[in-house]
Amino acid sequence: MDKTLSNLHIAVAEELLKRIEAGDANAAELNVARAFLKDNGIDGVAEQSNPLENLAKSLPFNVELESA
Repeated sequence: MDKTLSNLHIAVAEELLKRIEAGDANAAELNVARAFLKDNGIDGVAEQSNPLENLAKSLPFNVELESA
């Protein structure tokens, strides 16, 4: 059973990555990817000149970023 769950986890990650990299992911799939990362303890820290900071700056509200 552990092998099956491991294979499923890998397949989900690979399929999400493939769709995102190809530019084919819709909003629901991006949300699934976000939840998948969160559920697996993956997060990002916005630092100067990184894509996460650029995304935060483009949002329509003020975001204060901590200096690393």
